Amino acid sequence: MFKFRPASNSGKSGPAASQTPVPTTEELVELGLDPATIPQHIAIIMDGNGRWAKQRNLPRVAGHRAGAENIRRIVESSIRFGVKYLTLYAFSTENWNRPEEEVSALMTILGEVLERETPKLHAEGVRINHLGRLNGMSPHLQKGILEATEKTRNNTRLTLNVCFNYGGRLEIVDAVRKIVAKGIPADEITEETISHHLYNVDIPDPDLIIRTAGEQRLSNYLIWQAAYSEYWFTRLNWPDFGKDEYLHALKEYAARLRKFGKTSDQVQGKA
Repeated sequence: MFKFRPASNSGKSGPAASQTPVPTTEELVELGLDPATIPQHIAIIMDGNGRWAKQRNLPRVAGHRAGAENIRRIVESSIRFGVKYLTLYAFSTENWNRPEEEVSALMTILGEVLERETPKLHAEGVRINHLGRLNGMSPHLQKGILEATEKTRNNTRLTLNVCFNYGGRLEIVDAVRKIVAKGIPADEITEETISHHLYNVDIPDPDLIIRTAGEQRLSNYLIWQAAYSEYWFTRLNWPDFGKDEYLHALKEYAARLRKFGKTSDQVQGKA
C-alpha cells in the first residue's frame, strides 16, 4: 500500500502543517488518470462484509471489522487520486432491523473507529461529516461523532462523509420539515430550496457511486443527490475492495460521457 508523501513545512502549526500536498498531474498520469476526469465526489455503498466473513467461516462481526479497516485504505486512495469528497454508506435506517447483537457490534465498531482514526485523519487534513440522524445512538457515540466533526471541521484536504443511521427518503422528509418550519411558501420552493435543506448542504452531488458485493441498487442511498450520478458495480466484497479496483473504477468513469440532458454533440462541442 502506498504511503503519504512527506509534507512540506510552511511554518504553520497544527494539522495544516502536516497536510500532504495534492497529487501532481505527473503522478496522476503515471497512474493512468487524466486530472480533468477525476470525480470530485465519490460515494460508496460498502456492501459484503457479512459475505466476506461467511466465505472464511468467521462471524459476521469479523467482516464488519475488516470492512472498517478498509475505510482508511480507501481514504488514502481517495487522497492519492485527488478526490475531494468521499461519502460512505456505513449504517442505514433499515439496518436497525438486523439482529440486536449485530447492531450492537456495529455501534461498538463505529465508536472504536472514531476514537482510533479521528486524530490520524485530522493530522492529514481530512474533514469528517456525519450524515444521518443521531437519535437512537448511545449518548457516548453521539458525543464521539460530534467531537470528531467539530475537531476536523476546518480541514480541507478531503471531506469524508459517513452516512450512519442514514436513509435517503428520511433525509428528504427532514428537509421538507425544515422548509415547512421556516414557513417558506409552496410556490417559492425549488429544487435548490430542497437541496439547501438536506444533510449535506455544502457538498456537491456525487459524480460516481460505487457499490461492492455484486448488488446493483441504491438501497435508499443519496436518492436526491444521485439524480445524475454515474454508477459502477463490482463483485468484490467491501473488505477486498482495494486501490487497484478503485483505480479501475476511476478509469471506467473517465471513459463515460456525462450529458446531463444534452446531446453527445453538444457536450463534445460539435453542435
